[in-house]
Amino acid sequence: MLKTTFIGAAVAAITAGAALAQDYPQRPVQVVVPYSADGSTDLSMRVVADTFERLFDGTMVVRNQPGGGGAIGSSATINARPDGYTLGAGAQGPLVIKPLIGGAGYTLDDVEFIGLYARSLQVMVGCADAPFEDYDSFIDYAGENAPQVGNSGAGGANQISAEAFADAAGISIESVPFNGSSEARTACIGGHIDAMVASPAEAKSASDAGQMTPLFVMEDERIDLFPDTPTAVEKGVDFTWSSWKGLIGPKGMDEETLAWLRDAVEQVANDEQFRETLTDMGEFVTYESGEEFEARARRDMETTEAVLEKLGMLGMND
Repeated sequence: MLKTTFIGAAVAAITAGAALAQDYPQRPVQVVVPYSADGSTDLSMRVVADTFERLFDGTMVVRNQPGGGGAIGSSATINARPDGYTLGAGAQGPLVIKPLIGGAGYTLDDVEFIGLYARSLQVMVGCADAPFEDYDSFIDYAGENAPQVGNSGAGGANQISAEAFADAAGISIESVPFNGSSEARTACIGGHIDAMVASPAEAKSASDAGQMTPLFVMEDERIDLFPDTPTAVEKGVDFTWSSWKGLIGPKGMDEETLAWLRDAVEQVANDEQFRETLTDMGEFVTYESGEEFEARARRDMETTEAVLEKLGMLGMND
């Protein structure tokens, strides 16, 4: 009798859990953005939230929790109750770079990757009065000199990508960190540095004005915005890099809720209105499953670890 009662209770619990998952979401879903409002991660996540509400007749609330280079907000997500009601904006800096520099308090193993929905592409541009004007002359110059390449901050994604490309291409560069991409852009336009890593949108506007020269794109294939600009890959350097934006959560969510969320991200990323809005914002809409998203993050972490070790920044904040 006891055994029968136990089995009955277990079946009831499983059935109840499935029913809860089928009814998900029953209340507002909170998404923590680990940066301040109005940045690209915040703005794109708000488009995700609007699309979520339109497609699924639910409520998604975006909450900004900046600090610690994104580690504070990411930690809040990773350590949240795993019920599917506290999720996070998954960004490259806090998930891949910060744990290697130190002071994050979590690793990739603590992250549940739900799905990726956009990437921010990167273009290497020559600045005003630079001693090169295209990919080939840039490589020739860098083979004998160390061009000054600006970035948006020491240990940030732009520095990682520039240094990692230099290693892959067998050249030397001198990284010049600034307090944000706008400062780096001003220095580039003013001719105070030789090159910088820029987003396609800012590179396009500056190149149209004759202030920057696109040298190469960090993608597998050329992009529509710069059809005449080569990729490093086609030039024989096996290197790609982009920043990314996705949805993450804490480990331990039940399988039904996780499956629902992963399907939701896929539907959002493939929604025509969503794609148009993000494309107009300068984002490159890309859907990747949770498994693909995690694989990308782990590849980026391997690249980042090698660069930080070379720069003497690995574990510097531990």
